[in-house]
Amino acid sequence: LAFCRGRVVRVPNGPLIRVVGTEVVIPCSVSDYDGPSEQNFDWEFSRDTDFVRIVSTWDSTFTSEEYQKRVGHGDIKLRRSSNDAVELVIRNIQPTDQGRYKCSTPSTDATVQGNYDAEVQVKVISDGLSVSGSKARSSMSLRLSEGDSFKLRCSAITTSPEHTHLHVTWQIKSGSTWRDILSLTHEGKFQPGPGYEERYRNGDIRLDTGANDTYRLSVSQASSVDGGAYRCLVSEWVRGADSSWQKIQEKSVEIASVAIQRTDVVISTSNVSVTERDPLDLTCNITTDRSGIFQAEVMWYFSASPDDTLSDAQVLLSMDRDSVVSDSTLISLSHVDRNSYRLLVRDVDVEDSGYYFCQAALWVPLHNGSWHKVVERTSAPVGVVVTALEPDYEVFLNASKTPKFSDDPTELHCRITNAQDTEANIRFTVSWYYRQRLRSDDVVTEELLATMDADWTLLLGDRSRERTQNGEIIFSKKAVDTFSLRIQWTSEGDRGDYFCVISAWSRHRNNSWVKSKDVTSASVSVFWATQDYTLTVEAVKLKPFFVAGHTFEMTCKVSSKNIKTPRYSVLITAEKPLTDQSNPNGTTRIISLNQDSVVRLEDWTDQTRVDGVVLEKVQENVFRYRMYQTQISDAGLYRCVVTAWSPGGGGMWREAVNGLSNPIQIDFQMSGPVFNVSVHSDNPTIYQGELADLLCIVTMEGMVLEPDDMSFDVSWFAVRSFALDREPVLLASLDRRGIVMQSRRNGSSDLSLERISPLEFRLRVHGCEDHDFGNHYCVVTPWVRSATGVWQREPDIKAKPIFLSVKMDVLNAFKYPLLIGIGLATVIGLLSCLIGYCSSRWCCKKEVQETRRERRRLMSMEMD
Repeated sequence: LAFCRGRVVRVPNGPLIRVVGTEVVIPCSVSDYDGPSEQNFDWEFSRDTDFVRIVSTWDSTFTSEEYQKRVGHGDIKLRRSSNDAVELVIRNIQPTDQGRYKCSTPSTDATVQGNYDAEVQVKVISDGLSVSGSKARSSMSLRLSEGDSFKLRCSAITTSPEHTHLHVTWQIKSGSTWRDILSLTHEGKFQPGPGYEERYRNGDIRLDTGANDTYRLSVSQASSVDGGAYRCLVSEWVRGADSSWQKIQEKSVEIASVAIQRTDVVISTSNVSVTERDPLDLTCNITTDRSGIFQAEVMWYFSASPDDTLSDAQVLLSMDRDSVVSDSTLISLSHVDRNSYRLLVRDVDVEDSGYYFCQAALWVPLHNGSWHKVVERTSAPVGVVVTALEPDYEVFLNASKTPKFSDDPTELHCRITNAQDTEANIRFTVSWYYRQRLRSDDVVTEELLATMDADWTLLLGDRSRERTQNGEIIFSKKAVDTFSLRIQWTSEGDRGDYFCVISAWSRHRNNSWVKSKDVTSASVSVFWATQDYTLTVEAVKLKPFFVAGHTFEMTCKVSSKNIKTPRYSVLITAEKPLTDQSNPNGTTRIISLNQDSVVRLEDWTDQTRVDGVVLEKVQENVFRYRMYQTQISDAGLYRCVVTAWSPGGGGMWREAVNGLSNPIQIDFQMSGPVFNVSVHSDNPTIYQGELADLLCIVTMEGMVLEPDDMSFDVSWFAVRSFALDREPVLLASLDRRGIVMQSRRNGSSDLSLERISPLEFRLRVHGCEDHDFGNHYCVVTPWVRSATGVWQREPDIKAKPIFLSVKMDVLNAFKYPLLIGIGLATVIGLLSCLIGYCSSRWCCKKEVQETRRERRRLMSMEMD
């Protein structure tokens, strides 16, 4: 392909057949060339053998003398379409222009390869195409009504010596542009124009051929878009040398001008407003210039929105073309005159407010006695507003019971007064609202307490839903004109302004209820003066001095003001030092006593001393807390958290105020030994599968204890990271009774934890894996027996972590795969040799007969 590559100049395959007097465009392009991207072109012409220069893209003196005038006037010119393509344009081609045209490109290549010119034959034929309109109706004007049908004719014939085909297109002029309606192509196919596809499929637009080369356009169901100027556009096509169709000329003739009279449907009345119970009168007028026999079909619609479609609207009444009206009780439809139809709605209601529009269709008789619908129109909607007859009444709100203290009842009555025009079709409901009172000028929106709908169903608001369901708030109807609101136990959160809204509902013809009016009452204030609650709690330690193992005892004395018959709930809390790892937050909830004297252990987790804490009520406002067999770990600040409760509604207790006592400190004088913990390993770096030994060593300073007077709880933890940035994982633990607990493991390695001396504990990891790496440390909890024989728990001690590294034994890891690979390779090699030897010995053996040669010695030349 590289050796065959070269410049290629291309022109269309000839001959090119063109009609005299038309414009000819001959393209020429070049490809696969070297040099600059923009190439130059030269055009020459020959009638017989010699070529005459016509025009060039780079040499202005290239044109020969006989073509200089036509090139100068622009009748012959070059039009560049790209850097490697031009078009030769010849306007008003003549028979003398028939011949061979050659396109050549000057060389810009390093070596001469390919072709540098190409020729095409142009044949000029005479103009044999004639297009004309119908002789009887040339340049005619038609005035039609919407829905009529019309036909237009044109004649097209060609006497061309070549085998050509005609392409006929009917067009309509819309504004300043022509649009295609329907075409009969040069290939004998019908092609509707854009927007006419549906009408062509329905048969409303047809194109028929007749005698004397006539083409007839038939249009049925004419509409306003069919008005305008019509012309017949005929083009002549010939098949080229490459079997493609080429258009050689085009002619047109205007046939007729068509005007379509539009049929309109309007409602004579614009937007109207009527009063409830009055009649509504609307007239639908049809505007048309049709003078023949026709019948109208009218249908009235109603919709709530002017944008609704016919499918969404409600059909009120209809009259067919035989003047038969559909049945209705309160609505009538009458034929006033030839083009007017009246809709009458008697005794209108509020629900009749909306938009009314009518739809009219015109029908004309056919020759066979059937009727044909020619046009259908829908009027613009007319808005109708029905004003309701509102009842006249006033609303008065008063409080029959107002609270003077908290938990007192509150009762409000909402009455309807001076009611007028309240007939049997009027119903009243109530809505209750609450507005919080603020000391500043801030605007507070009202909150809905409850409301009633038209059938007197009570709907509760978010503020009162729970209390109403519990019976604390009661909504009722005392009489026909009186509604009441009762709060059984009024709280401070209920203080504020209350008002009611009385709604009037009117019943419509379909027995539905529609709200017609709302009247709001003046607000009533519910308020009473209150004093702030005060609560004082004092904690006292009964025994000022005690040692570990003794009983700690303190009392909490409570005093309150402005609280009605209070009860108290007490919670004992302890603030441990920050060094205590059992509670890193610092505060522990120990035991509580509620207002009903029910005791509950909160966060007390020492199972060995479940009964070691007691909280009891000594007097009405005095509470005592005891802690038996105190431990050194119990050191900290102890407080009483007291909550005062006052009786609420329904036998419930309501929280009034909270109080915190002064702290009581438990502090032990440390005179015993001081323990230290460290972690040690002889070999912190091991290989996979080996045994790892970790020692947790406890040392003492100060006072020396006997081994029987001390014991330890030991727990081993691991952090699977280098920087201690992850949560520690419990590996195993050994309590002071010698019971070992292990956590669940996912790998194949195993753990063992043992005590090897009174102060040394060893953790072993058997068959280490790569996930056993990380920082390992132990946490030790010392237990010391006091002189009284009581075991005291010392604070937890955490050792400094040691990093355990697990490496992979590369030699052992690859030893067995290498031995297996070498063994398999040796076996396969020996097997291959054996197969080759057997094949050459028995399977592929071939006997070759050697020709016998005579052995003669060469004779010397002298003897020869």
